[in-house]
Amino acid sequence: MTKFSAIILVLALAAPSCNRHALKTDASGVFESDEVIVSAEESGQLLSFPIQEGDSLRKGAIIGQIDMSNTILQKQQVEATIRALREKTTDPLPEIELVRKQVAVQQSQLAQQIMERARTQRLLKGDAATQKQLDDQDAGIDQLQKQIAVSRQQIALDQSTIHTENSTISSEHYPLEKSVAQIQDVINKGQIINPIGGTVLTKYALEGEMTAIGKALYKIANLDTITLRAYITGSQLTALKLGQTVEVFIDDGTKKYTEYHGQVSWISDKSEFTPKTIETKEERANLVYAVKIRVKNDGYLKIGMYGEVKFSSDDHSK
Repeated sequence: MTKFSAIILVLALAAPSCNRHALKTDASGVFESDEVIVSAEESGQLLSFPIQEGDSLRKGAIIGQIDMSNTILQKQQVEATIRALREKTTDPLPEIELVRKQVAVQQSQLAQQIMERARTQRLLKGDAATQKQLDDQDAGIDQLQKQIAVSRQQIALDQSTIHTENSTISSEHYPLEKSVAQIQDVINKGQIINPIGGTVLTKYALEGEMTAIGKALYKIANLDTITLRAYITGSQLTALKLGQTVEVFIDDGTKKYTEYHGQVSWISDKSEFTPKTIETKEERANLVYAVKIRVKNDGYLKIGMYGEVKFSSDDHSK
């Protein structure tokens, strides 16, 4: 191979690489994500808080515990009061059952007296009994009927009295049960429950420290899908629509670009001044529109990383 041929070959191999480096895009921006700062819902010492920055957490996972021992004691005290009230309530069944048995005996006696009276009436017709015997039996029957009526009234009275007493106790019992439910809700808030699935970005507290309601504990974000916030000029608005698939490029550090597919998820309806950190396609444009492009993250995309966007799939060298 001649020297001239070698030079031609080198230039031919270098040409695609140069075109690759001369990537022309329509917009650029920075990757971001929806970050959630999880704060304490109660005050107390952090008994356990083992998470570390970079940990992947699932939604609903219990990842820490705040000391709620005083609140637990309050709940136990109220529950003891409820048990004491329950012991004060009266079960009406034993007392009422006793009176019912008395009524049963009285009714049996009444039935016997009525049979004896019928027998006496027959004997009286045959002059084998006296009118006084019959009168005495009538008086006995009348007395038993009155006793049965009184016993039945006693049953109704006992039921009413016991019901009133129990209702009074129950009126004290109900608000205490509500107090137990409220205290339990406070106790539940002592558990630190992760609200979303994602990666821990920053940890603000350590196990053993005292925390307070509203104090930030850690920051988490779902990095499975990350958002590129880019800026376009007014003349580029017609080239984009919601849901549109675009190409996103990041510099891989070797003067080459890694390509991703993204989807336009949001287009601002208001213009704003060009951010100082963003270079637009038309450098003279003072006003730009923000757009958000969601990109599936393969693990290499990071929050704060710079990215570029190409609206069409034309050749990158154009």
